[in-house]
Amino acid sequence: MARKTKFGNQKFQLMDFILIVILTVWGLAIFLPFLNVIAVSFTSYKEYLETPLLLFPKRIDLQSYQELFKTGRIWTGYKTTLLYVAFGVPLALFLCCSTAYALCRRGYPGRKLIFTLILITMIFNGGIVPLYLVVKSLNLNNVAGVILVGGMNTFYMILMYNYFSSLPESLMESARLDGAGEWTILFRIVLPLSMPIIATVILFASVDRWNEWFNSMIFLRGNDWQPLQLVLRSIVIDSQVAADMSAQVTIEEKAFSNGIKMAAVMVTMLPIMCVFPFLQKHFAKGVMIGAIKS
Repeated sequence: MARKTKFGNQKFQLMDFILIVILTVWGLAIFLPFLNVIAVSFTSYKEYLETPLLLFPKRIDLQSYQELFKTGRIWTGYKTTLLYVAFGVPLALFLCCSTAYALCRRGYPGRKLIFTLILITMIFNGGIVPLYLVVKSLNLNNVAGVILVGGMNTFYMILMYNYFSSLPESLMESARLDGAGEWTILFRIVLPLSMPIIATVILFASVDRWNEWFNSMIFLRGNDWQPLQLVLRSIVIDSQVAADMSAQVTIEEKAFSNGIKMAAVMVTMLPIMCVFPFLQKHFAKGVMIGAIKS
């Protein structure tokens, strides 16, 4: 029989201690690399050579961030990426909400067939070349095209579909008896009751739009509307090339490519980390309810 130990008013078994140890090791395995990224982004090239596995820099050095912001290209990346988030997230939310609400309503003609066809798109798609030809034929090889191409996400729609299906049908029937239309029911009854799944989809879609680079690389030409990810990629590549070519420069003056990479990670990650705490209270509930149909 497992030995029990009293801790306050709780009784801990041996398995509880084992789980605590495992979770502690797992937490450190996640936290220490993150701390290393922060430390390397604020350290100098000389100190990094002395201690590659750095957790706390001896002296704060902002050279990596100065190199990152020196050309001003990063502001172009922020501008484009913020446009993706500002217009792409509401578009995805509207399309997923309206589609999910229509498909979960009983009596909607052909809803099972339409739902099946939408599910097929998660497995099969037309490919990159047909997509590019369609977008080019519509003269949408610009920022608007990138936003529209990523507007509908089947996974988000399924999450909302399962959540909407769990709501009592009697609420919608009562609203219809009072003369409410479908759009009124959606915006006045369904959506106010669906804040957990809406917060979850907003978080998912925001991260997705913030990390957008693939469609931008295909559809956009020129550097005036490059998103943040592509801009950071070009800056890191340029710094790597400069570091390889600066053989005659002293260690103090040499371009620190690893520091610039870590600074780029921090610049990309920090805005999303600031948004996450505001949606965290809805996140777990939205994922659980939206992923499992009642």
